[in-house]
Order: sequence, then C-alpha cells, then structure tokens
Amino acid sequence: MLSPDQIAQAADDLLAAEEARKQIGLLSLRHPGMTLDDAYAIQSAQMARKLAAGRSILGWKIGLTSKVMQAALKIDTPDSGVLYDDMLFASGVTVPAGHFIQPRVEAEIAFVMKAPLDATADRAAVLAATDYVTPSLEILDTRILRADPATGQARVIVDTVSDNAANAGIVLGEARHDPSQVDLRWAGAILRKDGEVETTGLGAAVLDDPVQGLVWLARRMGQYGQRIEAGQVILSGSFIAPIECPPGTRIEAEFGAFGDVSIAFD
Repeated sequence: MLSPDQIAQAADDLLAAEEARKQIGLLSLRHPGMTLDDAYAIQSAQMARKLAAGRSILGWKIGLTSKVMQAALKIDTPDSGVLYDDMLFASGVTVPAGHFIQPRVEAEIAFVMKAPLDATADRAAVLAATDYVTPSLEILDTRILRADPATGQARVIVDTVSDNAANAGIVLGEARHDPSQVDLRWAGAILRKDGEVETTGLGAAVLDDPVQGLVWLARRMGQYGQRIEAGQVILSGSFIAPIECPPGTRIEAEFGAFGDVSIAFD
C-alpha cells in the first residue's frame, strides 16, 4: 500500500511527463508492492489536479477487455481511465506533430449516455441509459516507458492504470444508433493504415458484448465512489490490437452501415 506522499509524487511525475512529452520509468519498479487500488488512487490524484486546472470530464474508457490484451499483460480483468474534454478530436482532423509521445490507435464502439448508471447496473439498465452508440477511435499514449531499458521488464497493469489506462484521445463518428436495435457483437471495423488494410475486428471481442463493458465499468466505479453520469461518453473497449501511429500516419476505420471514423498524425 502506497503512502499519500508516494501517490502524490507519482501523480505529479505523470502529469509532468505528459506536459513535457517525456516518459518516466515504471512505477512497478519504483514501488514493487503497489496494488491496483494504489494505481487507481494515482489516477484519481491526477484527475483532481486536472479538474482544479479547469479540465472537465468527458467520460470514461474501458481497456484490456479482450483476451489477447489481458494475456499480454498477464491479467484477467479490464481496466478503466478518464476521458477529459481536451482529448476530443473531430473525425478527419490531423493531430499536430509532437502532440503525443508514442501514439497508437484502437477501434471501439462509443456509448453516449442520457442517464446515470450506478454499481447495480445490468445489461438492460445500460441499454436504457444509453442515448446512442457511434463508431470511435481511441488514441493511446504512454507517459510511462513500455519496458525498463536496464532490466527489460515490461510495464504491468498497475503502470497502465496509474497512467490513466494509457488514454490520450478520442475520435467520435457522426452516425448515431440505438443500441437496443443493433447487435453490437457483430458491429465491427475494417481499419486501414495509410490506405492499406491493417486489421479487422468485431464487437464480440469485447467481453462477448460491448454492453457488458459498461456493466463492468459501472461496478468498478462504484467501488471507488464514482458513477457514470448522463451526457458522458464511454469507450467500451477495443476489438483490435493497438496500431502504431508514427508521424505521417493516416487511420481510417470503416464500420460498414454503422459508420466511419478517421484521424491522421503530422
């Protein structure tokens, strides 16, 4: 269990890394005994500072929902992070050079809420509380090194959660769909990188149903005295592996009849 001073220092270091666009070392090496509760405390400490500085909460993201990503980090649970108002990008725009450190992109289904969800939410409650769903891209970035250069140790779940679940941006499509009228397990995307098909995926990769991601999130947030609010955007989890986006990359995700969304990086 980390002390309040250790939590505050880790939060300060991560915020400084984001500002300077320079990664810090693994927190899991700095604090070998840190827990998921510690990691969420570090995430919350950053949130408090961002809100005090004038940011507002756009919504939440759910990560590590697919079996392949959980296996890569040797975990058996998703994670979550905060979406801030300055993370929203319009589909089709180009992100200025240097805005991120090591951007990657994932394809997801975004839920826009019309009512709050508390920790008792089930699948029916999620559908009733959702205004609409839309295609989206999540932009990932990492303020923590992916691996320690001296030991080769890779980051683990406590590093990722501390670093706001590696979240950095969100791109929303324009199409709007009633989630009760769409089988989101079959909503998927063909993702092109620089005009060539890079990967494809289906919503079923997200806990067998993206709606279940919001059930998990509502319960996770309840453990920490939080809840999903009306008007918030929820990224339900990626159904593809992250795509590296070095300068000059153009990403286009075709969701078929569900809609399209795209982003480019200078």
